[in-house]
Amino acid sequence: MLLATFVLQARPAHGAASQPTPLSGSARPVIAQFLVRQTSGLPGRVVITLDTPQSGALPPCATVEPFLPGGARLWGRVSVGVRCSQDQPWTRYVPAYIAVMGSYYVAARPINAGQALMPDDIAVRQGDLTTLPASVIGDPAQLNGVIASNRIASGAPIRQELLRGITVVKRGQTVKVVTQGAGFLVSTIGKVMTSSAAGKMVQVKIQGGRLLSGIVRPDGTIERPN
Repeated sequence: MLLATFVLQARPAHGAASQPTPLSGSARPVIAQFLVRQTSGLPGRVVITLDTPQSGALPPCATVEPFLPGGARLWGRVSVGVRCSQDQPWTRYVPAYIAVMGSYYVAARPINAGQALMPDDIAVRQGDLTTLPASVIGDPAQLNGVIASNRIASGAPIRQELLRGITVVKRGQTVKVVTQGAGFLVSTIGKVMTSSAAGKMVQVKIQGGRLLSGIVRPDGTIERPN
C-alpha cells in the first residue's frame, strides 16, 4: 500500500475550465494543516487545494478554528468550515478539493464475461482515486482467482462488482476438512454443502450428519478456525 504524502497546491488539481481564486491570508496554513491531519489515514499522495469563498476573502482574525460540517467526507470537492470567536465573531466555508493520487487497475485488453483474469489481462494506472467509483480495484491481491462476471472493455477500470471468485469446490464434492493448532493437526472427510470460491466460508457434512464450517483454501481443502 502506498504511504500518504501531502501536497498543498495553489491551483485546483481537478482541471476546471474556470479556476477559482486560490485562498490567501494567514488562515490558509491553519486550514491546510487541519486538512493534512484529517486526511492522514488516506492511501496514496493527498493533494489539497484551497479556494477563496464566493463571499470573498476571509475577514481578519487572530485565531481561526477550522472544522468539518456534519457528515462531510474529505474526498473530492468539500467545504471546510472556519470560525472566528473574537469580538465580532464570524463563520465562513472555504471550498477545497482533496485529490488522492494512487494506483488502480484497468483491463489491458477486452475481457469477456466468464473469463478468468490472467496477469496479461490487467494493467496498473495512476490517477485521482476520488474521481473513480469506490469499488475500483487498487489491491492486486483482489485479482487473484477471479472471473469476469460481465464484459470489461479495454482500458476500463476493474470494479469489484464486475468480478466473482473461481469456483474451487462444488456442492456434494468430497473434501478434506483440517483443523490445525499449536502442535496438532486433525483432518476428516466430508461433503461440501454449497459451491464456493477460495476464501469463502462453507459448511461440510461429515460422517454421522454433523455439520462443520470452514474456509475454502485454493487447493479445495476446508480449513476450520481453531
